[in-house]
Amino acid sequence: MTLYPITAEDHNLIQTALETLARNFDEGIYNHTVGAAIRCKDGTVYSGVNCDGNHGSCAEYITMGIAISAGARKFDTIVAVHEKMPNGVISPCGNCRQMLIEYCPDIKVILNDENHNLIKVGIQDLLPFAWKPVIVV
Repeated sequence: MTLYPITAEDHNLIQTALETLARNFDEGIYNHTVGAAIRCKDGTVYSGVNCDGNHGSCAEYITMGIAISAGARKFDTIVAVHEKMPNGVISPCGNCRQMLIEYCPDIKVILNDENHNLIKVGIQDLLPFAWKPVIVV
């Protein structure tokens, strides 16, 4: 597993995700409990929150959709957050890992290690032997 250094830009990305979550927290029927932020290779940052409910969607999916809708296609780093987690940072679920492999197989992910220390790894390390689209020529 390759570990990448946590940079000042990474800390800013975490803060953006936490601020997006705090700004959108809703005490009503739909609680937005996870926020995410994604940094593009050009430095542009997009953020979003999960959509709870009967057919909810993860914050990583929402954030990726926002970025793609804005025309972004080259991604560098993503982080998901929850206010009650150490460092605020949480690990992406298996479904999100698969989506990230398919949309941006070289993206880096910020998460906590087993001691709650921030680490940054490539998505390939989080989902070895992942299914990948096969293009038949």
